[in-house]
Amino acid sequence: MTTNRSRKLFVNLPVKDLKRSIEFFTKLGFSFNPHFTDDKATCMILSEDAYVMLLVEARFKDFTKKRICDTSTSTEGIFALTAANRAEVDELVKTAIAAGGTHAEEPVDHGFMYTWSFYDLDGHHWEVFYMDPSAIPQQ
Repeated sequence: MTTNRSRKLFVNLPVKDLKRSIEFFTKLGFSFNPHFTDDKATCMILSEDAYVMLLVEARFKDFTKKRICDTSTSTEGIFALTAANRAEVDELVKTAIAAGGTHAEEPVDHGFMYTWSFYDLDGHHWEVFYMDPSAIPQQ
């Protein structure tokens, strides 16, 4: 098996209301592939190599035997997105909150890395971060 080849990433997340989720993520600047969108699912484009499949819960259940995570009490994962700079981190999180999301954690400034996070409409935890590799302390 080749270990160094580039791969595409598809994250699958259950949502309660697909239309509301599409509206929410559209406000955050994301677009969707119409070829993989119907009344049960959509393909949100993060980049040419990373996508998030938003599936209504009934459709999501077709892919797993386990229960869907109750995001009001548990975290199924933290989905981290890069930003071009600190201002973009703040802008994306503030836009998410204004669009109906909720705060997850307070901003954290490590000097070389700045992060802030939010929960989307379905309680999925998104972290937005900017990292300046030139500012990483040398050991």
